[in-house]
Amino acid sequence: MSVRIQLDKSQGAFTNLDQISGVVVLSILGPETISAITVKLEGESRSHLAGNINPRRNYDGFEKEGSRQEVHKLLYKVLTVFPTPELLRATGPDQAYTLPSGPHAYPFRFKVPFNNDCSNNNSLLTSLNALRFEMARDTNKHVKKTLPPSLNGLPGEAEILYYVKVTVQRPAFYKENFRAIYPIVFLPIEPPRPPLNKRESYARRSHQFSPNIDEPEKPGLFRKASVATADPSVPQVPPPSISIDGRLPDPAIITCNEPLPLRILITKKNESPATIYLRTLSITLIGFTVIRAHELRRQEVQSWVVLSQAHIDKALNSTAGGDSNKVLEVDSNLWKQRPLPNIVSPSFTTCNISRRYELEVKAGLAWGSALKINPELTVQVVRMPVEVYSGIAPPQALLDQMADRPTAQPAPNHNLRPPGSVNGPSPGHSSGPSRPPAQAQSDHIEPSPSDIPDEAPPSYEDAMADDLAPIDGPRRDYHQQTTSIPPGSSGKGSANH
Repeated sequence: MSVRIQLDKSQGAFTNLDQISGVVVLSILGPETISAITVKLEGESRSHLAGNINPRRNYDGFEKEGSRQEVHKLLYKVLTVFPTPELLRATGPDQAYTLPSGPHAYPFRFKVPFNNDCSNNNSLLTSLNALRFEMARDTNKHVKKTLPPSLNGLPGEAEILYYVKVTVQRPAFYKENFRAIYPIVFLPIEPPRPPLNKRESYARRSHQFSPNIDEPEKPGLFRKASVATADPSVPQVPPPSISIDGRLPDPAIITCNEPLPLRILITKKNESPATIYLRTLSITLIGFTVIRAHELRRQEVQSWVVLSQAHIDKALNSTAGGDSNKVLEVDSNLWKQRPLPNIVSPSFTTCNISRRYELEVKAGLAWGSALKINPELTVQVVRMPVEVYSGIAPPQALLDQMADRPTAQPAPNHNLRPPGSVNGPSPGHSSGPSRPPAQAQSDHIEPSPSDIPDEAPPSYEDAMADDLAPIDGPRRDYHQQTTSIPPGSSGKGSANH
C-alpha cells in the first residue's frame, strides 16, 4: 500500500483565508484493513540552541551540555476523511474496515485561519538524543498573533514549517501506520496600513570635508620632484560641510518583492561652492532573528544586498526643495528597478522566534570642482529600522469589519522624523536647522535590541474569517526551501513535492 497527497493548487505560497484542498490517493495491491484516514494541516515553530560541549564518559566521547529544543504548534487542524460520518454512524466507533485493491481517493479541504493557536495545541513532544527519549518541557510563554511566514534560513537552529500530513491508521498493533507529508510555503497577509501622509522617517549623519591639499609633481626621468605650491590664479574653495539623510515614508514600511521607497538627500550646510560627487553606493537590508529555546537565547544576523555599485563618479546637481541650504537628491533610478529579494520574509513575532529589520545605506562621497574630483573619499553610513510587509493586502470586507472595532495602529516614530512642522516636511523638503560645519556627528537613533514579548495582541480576530472569502488579489513570489519531512515525522508512505 502507498499513500500520497495531491493538492488542487500545488504552486506558490498560501496565505490567510486560503482554501487548501486536494485528495488523498491510496493505492492498494491487495485487500487491506484500516481503521481511519486522517488529514492534518500543521504549522510549527522549532528552535534548537546548544550550550557548551564537555567531555563525557559515553559511547561518543562528548555530550552537549545545556542543549535545548522548543517546539510550538502554531497551526493544527484535523479532518477525518475515512470513515465518513454516515459510515461511522452506521457501524459505530472503533471499527476496522477492509478496502479492496485498487486506487482510492478521499477529498479534503482546510481554511487557513488568521492567528496561531499554539497555547491550545502545544503538547509534550519527544526527541531522540543519544539513544534515549527526553520529554520536552511544556512551554508556557505564548504569543497570539498572525501566523508567521515559512522560515528556513537558519536550518537546525530556527525553522517555521507548514505542511499537510495524512495518516492511514491500521488496527493491528504490530503493523505500522502509513503516512505522507506535503510541505507548503506560507506567506501571511499584511497588517492594515496607516493612511498615507507626507511625513518621513529618517536617519542622518553629518560630515566635514578636509581642505584640499595640493599634490607635489612626481619626479620623472628628466625632472626633479617639485614642491607643492598653490596656483594664485585659482581661487581657493572652502571644503563643504554636509549631512546625508536616508528617508522613508513614516512609518517606515517596505514591501516584499517591491523596490524601496527610499530617498537619499545630501545637504550642504555651508556656503562652499564645491561640487559633491557620489562615487559609491550600497543598500543592504539587515535582518535580526531572535531565537529562544527555553532559557537559552541568541540573535542571528543576516543581510541581503539590494544595491552595490562602485565607480559611479557622478556629480550631484539635482536639487530638492526650496530651502536656503542646498539640498541635493541622489537619483533614485539607481535602486528603483531592484526589488527586495524573494527570500526575504516579512517582519514577524511568534512564541520562540522573531524577525526585525534595519535598512543600511553606505554612500561614498567626494568633493571637488566641476572638472576635478579631489582624492578624499568618505563613506557615510546611515541605518533605519524598518518593517517589512508581505504585500498581500487584506480584503476590503475585513477592513470594514475592523473599522467597527477600534484597534491600535502602528504609531509613527516621532524620533525619526525630519525636523519641521507638525505634519512634517513635504517630499523633497527639510526645514531643520543646520549644525555647526566643523562638527561631524550622527543623528541616527539606534533601536533597543528586540526581544520576544510574552504577550502581544493579534492583528486580526479569527472570528472575522468565518464569512470571508479567500483573498482575490496579487500574490507575492516568496521562496523558501521546503523540507520533505518535518523533524520527528516517521512512517511509511511518500512525501510529495
